[in-house]
Amino acid sequence: MTTLFDLAGKRALVTGSSRGLGFSVAAALGRHGATVILNGRDDGPLGQAVAKLRDEGIDAHPACFDLTDAEAAAAAIGQAVQTVGAIDILVNNAGVQLRKPFLDFALEDWRMILDVHLIGSVVAAKAVLPGMVERQAGKIINICSLMSELGRPTIAPYASAKGALRMLTRNLAVEFARHNIQVNGIGPGYFATELNRALMDDPEFDSFVKRRTPAARWGHPDELGGAAVFLASGASDFVNGQIIYVDGGLLASV
Repeated sequence: MTTLFDLAGKRALVTGSSRGLGFSVAAALGRHGATVILNGRDDGPLGQAVAKLRDEGIDAHPACFDLTDAEAAAAAIGQAVQTVGAIDILVNNAGVQLRKPFLDFALEDWRMILDVHLIGSVVAAKAVLPGMVERQAGKIINICSLMSELGRPTIAPYASAKGALRMLTRNLAVEFARHNIQVNGIGPGYFATELNRALMDDPEFDSFVKRRTPAARWGHPDELGGAAVFLASGASDFVNGQIIYVDGGLLASV
């Protein structure tokens, strides 16, 4: 049973992993033995993130590409496969956020947010699924959100994209389960990341998070890794089409 969560010999691609929750997930997978491919759009932060993991003894590699450029992203993932080997685990984490009243969002804003969260996940999945089908094994983890289930003012495109990602998770799970491929999601609650710094520094929003979250605090980025390791490992081989909410109990209390 000691090998239940062992990822030795597995190769994982984590999109949007130069920092924040994506980096924490990549680190957790690497600490459990996986070779990790980090992705970002900027060589500088990406290289720094890879160096941090290598300093821990993790076999980490960079893959610099923008998921909204489907052709370039597919080519970059193909190059990563040639360099590192076939992708056993895909974590679709790349994301972006804008906050405005609904009527102030331009259609270009909607397209950009949907392109990153939803279409980007489709692009990455299409790049790795043929190999997974050929090998009859694979894990895809989509980073969803509390907003896959809940609505909040000023983030209509983001919530719409995350709701769609939840349904993409379920549809891929149903279609590819017969190939021994498990597709699941993780729905983070409110985590203390650099991306959320402005919200954490806002006394009103900080109070809202702590008041509404039964754990009465923000999540720590490292606390997301356990769910990712579970869904990436053999421990979840009969778990498919599920979303695990890592939120300090917030969703259960609504």
